[in-house]
Amino acid sequence: MGSEVGAAPKAGPRRTRRAVLFGGVGVFAVAAIAGQDELRRAWWLLPGVGKPRKEGEVDHAGVGWTSASPANWRLADRPEDYRVDRIVVHVTQGSFASSVDAFKSPFHQASAHYIVGQDGRIEQMVREMDVAFHSGNRAMNERSVGIEHEGFVDRPQDFTQALYAASARLAADVCRRYGIPVDRRHIVAHSEVPGTDHTDPGPHWDWDRYLGLVRSELATAPA
Repeated sequence: MGSEVGAAPKAGPRRTRRAVLFGGVGVFAVAAIAGQDELRRAWWLLPGVGKPRKEGEVDHAGVGWTSASPANWRLADRPEDYRVDRIVVHVTQGSFASSVDAFKSPFHQASAHYIVGQDGRIEQMVREMDVAFHSGNRAMNERSVGIEHEGFVDRPQDFTQALYAASARLAADVCRRYGIPVDRRHIVAHSEVPGTDHTDPGPHWDWDRYLGLVRSELATAPA
């Protein structure tokens, strides 16, 4: 599948969300100077504090929800703890149903935030605030939203009009909410992630068409 194991890479010297506290309550002193918005953001960085969650909530209107196994993603409070500035495009190398089942399995050791079907349906499996193990690169996982697309890399007919349109609406919504530029530096192929051995979405993915659709959706006022 397009996604791959993301839990194994060793932790480097990156600061975790619990390590950037500026010495306990000092974070609030810094945030108070910056303003109320920063004060609210700082709250989620405190140990033991997490954003309110409700089972079944989704981040993009109209999608379904199936929870991926907790073994396949990591709890986080993005974008307060990790900035979100990338979208990674995947292809499932399997059917929609088999991909949902795979991400539900704790033995799969991978997941993505969304799966887009050839008929345009979308299933969310990991909240965007959390880190899905989708790219095989820890740093990329922490900064990105992973979108899987039903199909096979060697079958251009799998990339249907409905799939492109639904994915573009989703990607535009993600870009709008996190301020992600719509270009090939910020919307990347799984094959372009450093350290990966995957080839998806492959040579038949129409990047010009896809980015054009995303830009068109982004230019439309959100509902």
